[in-house]
Amino acid sequence: MAKLEILIMNEIFDYCVYILQYWGDIVGLTYKEINVWVFVIIEPLLFIYMLGLIIYLKKKIRRLESKP
Repeated sequence: MAKLEILIMNEIFDYCVYILQYWGDIVGLTYKEINVWVFVIIEPLLFIYMLGLIIYLKKKIRRLESKP
């Protein structure tokens, strides 16, 4: 079973690398550059945005639930 899991993970990884290379070719960046943009810049910004949105919506829900 472990060999199958490793094989599946390798396939997923290889596919993700292919996608990053494809996107890099489209926008004119190398694999390393697109990797930095996606995982060091874009993903953390999206995480911070979503965290802020969750906090805002939780506060809004609490306000709506406390109204008579």
